[in-house]
Amino acid sequence: QVQLVESGGGLVQAGGSLRLSCAASGRTFSNYAMGWFRQAPGKERDFVAAILWSGNATYSADFVKGRFTISRDNTKNTVYLQMNSLKPEDTAVYYCALVAQKKGHSVLSIYEYDYWGQGTQVTVSS
Repeated sequence: QVQLVESGGGLVQAGGSLRLSCAASGRTFSNYAMGWFRQAPGKERDFVAAILWSGNATYSADFVKGRFTISRDNTKNTVYLQMNSLKPEDTAVYYCALVAQKKGHSVLSIYEYDYWGQGTQVTVSS
């Protein structure tokens, strides 16, 4: 089993920045990837960014490119999402997720992920 704990959400003005963290514990030695998704009220859960646990490959949704950066610290089993130039439309609950075993979907797909965090609220005021 793997546990994921997000932190770093909050209220920020448009144009501001936040850094989300996701700490993984438990059976994390064979991770394939970790990712961030977000879900606004009444909407589907959308892919934001993902990073493979080995190598340097990262993936980002078009709507965050140039503003959000995903990174990881393998020694801490932690993934970060640095969010800059935040917009009101970025308001959502942000979820961290982990791929323990690759299943053949893209890391952009929620179906590839095995474990999810509880979510952290990000609110951007105009």
